[in-house]
Amino acid sequence: MKKLFFLIIAQFLGLSISYAQETHVLSDTHVMQRISTSSKYLLLPVEEKQENAHIRVIQDNKVVKELNCRLAVNNVDYFVPLALDNFKEGEALLDISLPRANTTATSTNPIATKDYVCWKGIKYSDSFDKANKEKFRPTYHHTPAFGWMNDPNGMFYKDGVWHLYFQHNPYGSQWENMTWGHSTSRDLVHWTFEGEAIEPDALGTIFSGSAVVDKNNTAGFGSDAIVAMYTSAGQGQTQSLAYSTDNGKTFTKYPGNPILTSNVPDFRDPHMFWNSDINKWNLILAAGQRMNIYSSSNLKDWKYESSFGDGYGNHDGVWECPDLMRMEGGKWILICNINPGGPYGGSATQYFVGTFDGHQFICETPNKGEQALWMDYGKDHYATVTFDNAPDGRHVALAWMSNWQYANQVPTKQYRSANSIARDLSLFTYQGKNYCSVKASKETMAAFSDKAVKGLLPACRVDVTLKSNTLITLSNSKGEQVTMVYDAKAGTFTMDRTKSGDTSFSNDFAAITKAPTRGKIKTLQLFIDHSSIEALDADGKMAMTNLVFPAAPYNTIKVKNGSYKIYPLK
Repeated sequence: MKKLFFLIIAQFLGLSISYAQETHVLSDTHVMQRISTSSKYLLLPVEEKQENAHIRVIQDNKVVKELNCRLAVNNVDYFVPLALDNFKEGEALLDISLPRANTTATSTNPIATKDYVCWKGIKYSDSFDKANKEKFRPTYHHTPAFGWMNDPNGMFYKDGVWHLYFQHNPYGSQWENMTWGHSTSRDLVHWTFEGEAIEPDALGTIFSGSAVVDKNNTAGFGSDAIVAMYTSAGQGQTQSLAYSTDNGKTFTKYPGNPILTSNVPDFRDPHMFWNSDINKWNLILAAGQRMNIYSSSNLKDWKYESSFGDGYGNHDGVWECPDLMRMEGGKWILICNINPGGPYGGSATQYFVGTFDGHQFICETPNKGEQALWMDYGKDHYATVTFDNAPDGRHVALAWMSNWQYANQVPTKQYRSANSIARDLSLFTYQGKNYCSVKASKETMAAFSDKAVKGLLPACRVDVTLKSNTLITLSNSKGEQVTMVYDAKAGTFTMDRTKSGDTSFSNDFAAITKAPTRGKIKTLQLFIDHSSIEALDADGKMAMTNLVFPAAPYNTIKVKNGSYKIYPLK
């Protein structure tokens, strides 16, 4: 009671207090810790090299929350917030299962469980600092306020607001505890973190999925309700529904979940869309190395229509995160993200062009063995999907800007991962064949000044006018550099990041990537933002996205056989 009294006094004075909790070490791998729920947050100390501990929060002899966290043993890398205002005020019990006894991942001197630094490091606080403390955090790309992020999920546009949900770990900056985080924007550049939208439940953690604006109340949740479908990742992978009547801020889970099941182990990432051709909803989801297609009138009851994939494209990894969209001229694009199997290792986005009648997708390439088409030829462009209900019938896409080969190891701690710039997708034809066109969205372009400046900036856009053969070099005072070569005769664009900065965290990071240009490039747009370079043909024929981690920002650009202009952010 004395501890609780001093905590209340500290809260009254606006203080954050940290003290040793009432800790009971029951065994080398089992600890109980009693906490007060009077503050807004309990800050948990994390040490990333440790294995995950499993934490159950218990109130009134019932488990009210479960999570995994890499609790600190030797040192504290950072803190993550456990929101206490979600629990009944008073006290709660943390029932903690540790991964193993008296050792760490690297230590040869075992540490007694009772001496782990986390027990004395836990803090109460009424605030959690989300300020940008990482030198590599982008300025104009979306990143999580804290913690880990991977696939973009459930994206939709409504009433002037772009809603982005994303695979989020609120309790550490490595993959775990999959939850839908939520961010909003009015310009696709400046984002506001809205908290956790859909959290794990008895069916499992919350994997990727989609959300639609149900304008005509087909599901019965209300006119203009937001209906989300996601993968419940429990003992198996099943599909579940949730709906929102407050424009995506909070969701209610459908009591009839799961609504789709399968005996296929990798059965996930549902993407719904309204198809006016059949006056019904369509759904495409990944099932092993196929894409299953369904139809529905009410978003709850789905009829299997067909599958696509056998013999088409790259099958070196699991097919994931699909999308299917009608393009100009009656053509359709089917997006299929794959991991591994990318053109330069790891994860990447492939696509297929064809026709779709609401029942079956038919690829226009008759030769099943043809080489895969990649939407982006860098190493850091994955899980690409588009916003539902985008204005003017546009197909606005975001990708996860990382690669599963090293995503958990990149040299950031406060957060991990960013999204690509927003890109508009369409079609173009080259030598009689249709390809996906990728252009920076008008919202992205509007973020930059119309007036060029002289010096290279950590966050800027560089427009390079190319000639037949152009060499572009970005460098800094540390001798680090990224070189890019446009070869008009060969019809290729190459980026070399082998000397770009820190590459030590993974043998797979240092790389040279090459893309076909499918025609001449007149203007190359370089979107540079602290730790990433996105190279796009201004006409949409080529895209390449690569992360970089320079010791100091690149401050020099040299262009041989070409010219350039640098545009700062407004």
